[in-house]
Amino acid sequence: MKQIKILLLYPPEQSWPGTMVKPNGSLAYPYLGGALRDIGIETYVYDACVGNENDNLEEFFNKSSSLPSGMIRTGVDDNRILEVASKYDAIGITSIFSQQETQVLNCAKIIKKKFPDKILFSGGVNAKSRSSIFFAAGFDVIFTSESENFIQQVAKIMQKGSRDFSSVGKIYFKNKDGKIIDNSHFGDIIWDLDKLPIPAWNLLPNERYWKIGRPHGGKVIPGKKLKYASLMTSRGCPFECSYCHIAEEIEGSKSGSIGRFRIKSDERVREELNILKNEIGVQQVFIEDDSIFGMKRRAVRLLKSITGLGIELMDVNGINMIHLVKKSNKPGWMIPDEEVIELLAEVGFKDIVLPFESANPRIIKKWCSNKLALDRFDPSELIKKIKKYKINVGTNYMIGFPDETRKEIENTISFAKKMKESGLDHSNFYLVMPVPGTPIFDYCTKNGHLPLDYNPDKFQWTKANLTNTEVSPSELEQIRDKAWNECNNEEFKKMRKSWMVKTNHKSKENNPSAI
Repeated sequence: MKQIKILLLYPPEQSWPGTMVKPNGSLAYPYLGGALRDIGIETYVYDACVGNENDNLEEFFNKSSSLPSGMIRTGVDDNRILEVASKYDAIGITSIFSQQETQVLNCAKIIKKKFPDKILFSGGVNAKSRSSIFFAAGFDVIFTSESENFIQQVAKIMQKGSRDFSSVGKIYFKNKDGKIIDNSHFGDIIWDLDKLPIPAWNLLPNERYWKIGRPHGGKVIPGKKLKYASLMTSRGCPFECSYCHIAEEIEGSKSGSIGRFRIKSDERVREELNILKNEIGVQQVFIEDDSIFGMKRRAVRLLKSITGLGIELMDVNGINMIHLVKKSNKPGWMIPDEEVIELLAEVGFKDIVLPFESANPRIIKKWCSNKLALDRFDPSELIKKIKKYKINVGTNYMIGFPDETRKEIENTISFAKKMKESGLDHSNFYLVMPVPGTPIFDYCTKNGHLPLDYNPDKFQWTKANLTNTEVSPSELEQIRDKAWNECNNEEFKKMRKSWMVKTNHKSKENNPSAI
């Protein structure tokens, strides 16, 4: 058997001036690294945004470079990436988010040009959805689904000195003749999440992340020393929102049924938390579940069981409105679920963001998986109940859906203003951004709202990303900026401004809402 070494590479970060650069440090590579570790493959993670012990962080992290798009690049230079890549037989570069794409493709191009014999692979919803572009950049394998099992199979074939991946499911790959082979039609996902490898968190440059102190999940707390990591207790989501890739990850799709809600046992979660605390030195944990309350009773039981472990829950992803309310005696009417709210306070929650999304039941039904609409409960009562437990409350709103009328947008903004009067701490307004792999992306490209040759570097939450909408793009941007300024207090605006990254480039100091 051939001894092989695999590099898992995070590309440099790219961002718009005035926004906060948050090094990734997500769970993708710890899971893949754990899978490769379990079969004895030497694996290394290199985050090109922060470098390793051989890189002077101060020299490059706050001295970003300008990109042709107007964005800025934060991280080591291309020569350093090539130096690291030279030592490995295969390089994996994940691409979950559209904003990563340009840097992922650049890394692939420079590595393939310098080292044409190295195997390059990628995965994530963006890579899967844009596979032709990724293959053109030099990638040899694209994983179309959860990859722990399949990356092991790829590695074992490489150990035999082969590049014939025809037996591996849930991938696209380039054969010896340069033809792209689609193997996404076979291979199964891991249904019992307790059988997943223990994530190899030790592969991440944790000390560097902690020094920077900007967790990609969770609130940035200036001056507070954080020793954080991410944890996932479940996968999948019961909702099928049009703007989320999970809605397309169903049985029969290229990904398979990875959108189906699956859980780890309470025992497995506690085991991972103890590893994080005792072996990695973690003090704060961000739970990255897509829907931690997908099984509400289980979530309540789990959160109760992990209190007292000496780990602070920095934040939890995947909390929806329906999770914070319960049925009342009035048919169809919901009231705050105080048991859940009190529990969140007990486990350390200091902040929570309510995904109201829209004040219009039509929008919620058509675009937001028909989740809990605001006409079924009293949101001001919910805010007051959360505030009772000294938890700061923010909200997220989305405006600019393709068929959303001016009146509907005005309804949402009027609602946001009322919530501010109810004690809300801050409000976030996002313009709809359809990303590849989502139903709304397919809708927009089909109906002339987004060209197929769109530029992913132009995607921003604060910019109108669509054309031919009910309200013009320029008006949408003005409406969003005005709403953000009117619905947030001066203290919050000042805090957001303090978060802005200090670089050698001019930032949008007058627009903290761009963060």
